[in-house]
Amino acid sequence: MSDVEPLDGADSAAVVSTLTALAQLDPDPNPTSKAVQAWATTTSSWKVTGRVPFSSGRKWSAMSFEEHGNWVLGAPENVLGDAYSGSLQERVEHHAAMGSRVLVLAEADAAFTDAADATLPAVHPRALVLLDDIVRADAPDTLRYFADQGVTVKVISGDNNVTVGAVARRAGLDGWNDNINATTMAAEDSVEFADAVEANTVFGRVTPHQKRAMVKALQARGHTVAMTGDGVNDVLALKDSDCGVAMASGSEATRGVAQLVLMDSNFAAMPAVVSEGRRVINNIERVASLFLAKTTYSVILSLLTGVFALAYPLRPIHLSILSWFTIGIPAFFLALEPNDQRVNEGFLRRVLGRAVPAGVVIAAATMGMFAVAQLDDSIDSDHARTVAVLVAGSVALMNLYRTARPLNALRGTLVGTMAGLFALAFLVPWGRDLFELPTTAGWAYAAAAGFIVVSWPLLELGSRAAERWHRHPAQQLGSPA
Repeated sequence: MSDVEPLDGADSAAVVSTLTALAQLDPDPNPTSKAVQAWATTTSSWKVTGRVPFSSGRKWSAMSFEEHGNWVLGAPENVLGDAYSGSLQERVEHHAAMGSRVLVLAEADAAFTDAADATLPAVHPRALVLLDDIVRADAPDTLRYFADQGVTVKVISGDNNVTVGAVARRAGLDGWNDNINATTMAAEDSVEFADAVEANTVFGRVTPHQKRAMVKALQARGHTVAMTGDGVNDVLALKDSDCGVAMASGSEATRGVAQLVLMDSNFAAMPAVVSEGRRVINNIERVASLFLAKTTYSVILSLLTGVFALAYPLRPIHLSILSWFTIGIPAFFLALEPNDQRVNEGFLRRVLGRAVPAGVVIAAATMGMFAVAQLDDSIDSDHARTVAVLVAGSVALMNLYRTARPLNALRGTLVGTMAGLFALAFLVPWGRDLFELPTTAGWAYAAAAGFIVVSWPLLELGSRAAERWHRHPAQQLGSPA
């Protein structure tokens, strides 16, 4: 709380005593009451005879005191009604434009009961109460981060829209001057309401149901909506949003419905949260495509050998070397690598679009090389498996390269190291003995090189075909677009 301005010659001491009693005798203080409590340090001895708790719907609270009258504290336009006009309104709007949250302290003609649905009797304004919202020093950097990431930030508040816009300006939010008084908006289920929500940035005097309607309107327009809040009036919107983020310092209800709670109640932690989420999702996508490619070619090879009674082209030890250098070790490092790329829809489509064509190409090249090598009577099945493993591993490494793109220092080193270790298994005698890779005829290695070279364009072609299929499923099936 920053200041109090008595109105119409009201006694300053009486105003201070009233505010002190309203704040200190409130059994369920909200953030506003706590701010007044911090300002009014003396102890009140007044006795409460009736009370109306604050409601985000009516935007005021009231108390009746024995021998000290009946008092209301709340939003000027809600408390004063038609009397909110003229010079008083100009003073309120002036303070709001400067970024102060303005409340009016008014004296009522009738006593209040403890009924939650109490109506407001005739009132007489006695003072303006000014509160300043503290903008964190890191708020501009946080908002700038989200703007750079293509995230549209909207501020939805129950306070005066001019005040909220001024605070948003201090925080560095673009579009702060596009502020709307929610009491003037169209019906919540109308197209005009959805248009206003999408077009504007700052909204004031928003009710809890309007917050929920705003979330649904944005979702209906195809937006993914994250909602942050700390009060009971945010619960409905938090629950319906795609990602509800609550503050640990907020109400228990908001923490109960939110998917994420910021333990330090600092919105500046959100960029790190977003980065961690992107790292997990994007790295899982990379790793999943490697494992599913192996699953695909393993299933295909099993079906070919099981249905057509063909010899299996790989031994168990060969599957180990393929798993180590093309999947297991790379997946470990790729899963832990920082990854701040934006997450897009179509996770499963992209994974299958890379994995299935790669698995088909690896299986076809491996079985084809194994069959070609056995055309030479001097090459037995064990020697034929050597070049089959060479082809399978080389094509799988090419798939690893495609999955790791775009390469950086870590991913480039990882791919190069895996390729080098795989090559050593064929070049070093103890590697050939360990992995059962006996040296075979020179022409078989040349043929393996041919299979490897041909496999690269097939990998690219398969991925593009899968992407085109998923992008235009209706045309592929022959149905109208």
